[in-house]
Amino acid sequence: MTYKIIGDSCLDLTKDLKLDPHFQMIPLTLQVGSTSVIDDETFDQKKFLDLVAACPECPKTACPSPESFKTAYECDAENIFVITLSEHLSGSYNAARLGMDLYYEEHGHDKNILVLNSNSASAGELNQALYIQELCQAELPFEEIVEKITEYRNTMSTYFVLESLDALRKNGRLSGLQAFFATTLNIKPVMGATEGTIIKLDQARGINKALQRMCDIAIKEKGDTSSKTLVIAHCNNLARAQFVKAEMEKRGTYKRIVITETAGVATVYASDGGIVMAL
Repeated sequence: MTYKIIGDSCLDLTKDLKLDPHFQMIPLTLQVGSTSVIDDETFDQKKFLDLVAACPECPKTACPSPESFKTAYECDAENIFVITLSEHLSGSYNAARLGMDLYYEEHGHDKNILVLNSNSASAGELNQALYIQELCQAELPFEEIVEKITEYRNTMSTYFVLESLDALRKNGRLSGLQAFFATTLNIKPVMGATEGTIIKLDQARGINKALQRMCDIAIKEKGDTSSKTLVIAHCNNLARAQFVKAEMEKRGTYKRIVITETAGVATVYASDGGIVMAL
């Protein structure tokens, strides 16, 4: 079978996967003050973080157009799998769906297209993409892949610990109360998601204790992890991602562990030093 896995630019691909022709990202646009940044292969994380630090306004994101997704579907692949940010966080899912409708209207149903609301972001999107790739490489029928990835999406969990929740709060993703607790007495909340909506799971004093608590929660919730893929995404802090990897290895074994770096969208919300984990 021929296939393509398409994500919005919160699908934080590793460097190797960015070179894999089976993958394609459709960029969101990032707005920092009066400056627009396209979240594509030209994204410079350090420059962007400096830009954000110098701007009094909170950065914002704008989802891709339906037309940009439609154009991506006009490829040689017989089966197309689209993974987007949680629809509670972005309009990417709706744009991808509209792009699919536009494609079918113009070309007819000459190929299979799945648009999957990841109910996640960053590491969660990548974890689901890697599973889809496994299923495609196993030559499973499209309908079976749809069934399996939907179940996988529904059982996968996303966790994150951030230095600051300001970006999430200012963009309406958190209540002010949660953000207040995060900045008082160096308390760092451990966050998760339920059906794509951000929730607070716990909190700890200091970033390392919060990361360890995140690992404890993940292992308690997921049970036997020996057949699971663990994805860890970091924003400008590889050492912190490696710390989380080591902590998770103390607590369990995994089919594989993947560390990746956040692109623009996840950098906006995770901010400098943030960690996102999906299992």
